[in-house]
Amino acid sequence: MKSCCENKASELDALRDEQGKILKIVLLINAVMFIVEFTMGWQARSSALMADSLDMFGDALVYGFSLYVLNKSQQWRSTAALLKGIIITAFGLVVLAEVGFKLFTDIVPQAQTMGIIGAIALLANLICLQLLMKHRNDDLNMKSTFICSRNDIISNTGVLVAAVVVSFTQSKWPDIVIGLIIATLFLRSAFPIITESLAELKAAK
Repeated sequence: MKSCCENKASELDALRDEQGKILKIVLLINAVMFIVEFTMGWQARSSALMADSLDMFGDALVYGFSLYVLNKSQQWRSTAALLKGIIITAFGLVVLAEVGFKLFTDIVPQAQTMGIIGAIALLANLICLQLLMKHRNDDLNMKSTFICSRNDIISNTGVLVAAVVVSFTQSKWPDIVIGLIIATLFLRSAFPIITESLAELKAAK
């Protein structure tokens, strides 16, 4: 029995070490891409690109939380997942505010910059998603992290679609519509994370 428990503990330690390495990599990727996307999004006057950069920043925080609670108790990990849900909700509301502001301006974003930076961000997030895929069902902490990365892929694709349509129409509306879709995605994905986290925290009491 003792040997069995020791083996299980050893397997769990190995799993946590592997999760930690992956989280450090995706944290670095998202931190770098936040700086790149936000800077270029500001220059291109693209709501969709800036929204996606804020998503990168939010994910960097999420991965940092996940890394911090990796070797802590289930209650700590559930609390981290709850914070991620709150962060996702906050960014959804930020994007909604940006979309609202854009409705009252006539600024048309730079489609070429949107396309190039959006493609780079998509590639970066595909790498992150592939790294996290193996551990998406390990626990709620890793599951919520995987969901954040999956949302990024959808957001990046939306930015690319907006860039193409803006290029052909020279209109601000594709950028606004994609920003609204990204905000809706954030808010919808946050609900199950918050619900599951609260349920686990309640059960732990």
